[in-house]
Amino acid sequence: MLWIKAFHIIFVASWFAGLFYLPRLFVNLAMVPADSHAERERLLLMARKLYRFTTILMVPALVFGLILWLYFGVGRGPGQWWLHIKLLLVIGVIGYQHMCRKLLGDFERFQNRRPHRWFRFFNEITVLLFMAIVILVVVKPFSG
Repeated sequence: MLWIKAFHIIFVASWFAGLFYLPRLFVNLAMVPADSHAERERLLLMARKLYRFTTILMVPALVFGLILWLYFGVGRGPGQWWLHIKLLLVIGVIGYQHMCRKLLGDFERFQNRRPHRWFRFFNEITVLLFMAIVILVVVKPFSG
């Protein structure tokens, strides 16, 4: 079980690293002058590659998490509300990643209407999600 936990943590941390940086690319894209085509294309290329990479990292993170839950019974039993809340937050992270895909598509189609400041705040959502998930896993509040 420890190997599965280790790989789960490695892939979750890697997945989040991508989600921490992708909105920073959006901040930069939102600040690119209209006449700077080369800079825009370079940032879009980086964002596309990073989005694909984070999607690939998400899959083993979720698979190892499911193995811990279903096969090893982590979080099952009475007083394990922390896991249910964590799973809701993980669904939120998946939704966040899909929102990143939509935002990337807006940039690709020249349809972004949000200022760079909006993306700075959007970027902080992953930090809050990550902190909440780590606290739930380590502290296990609501465990009775």
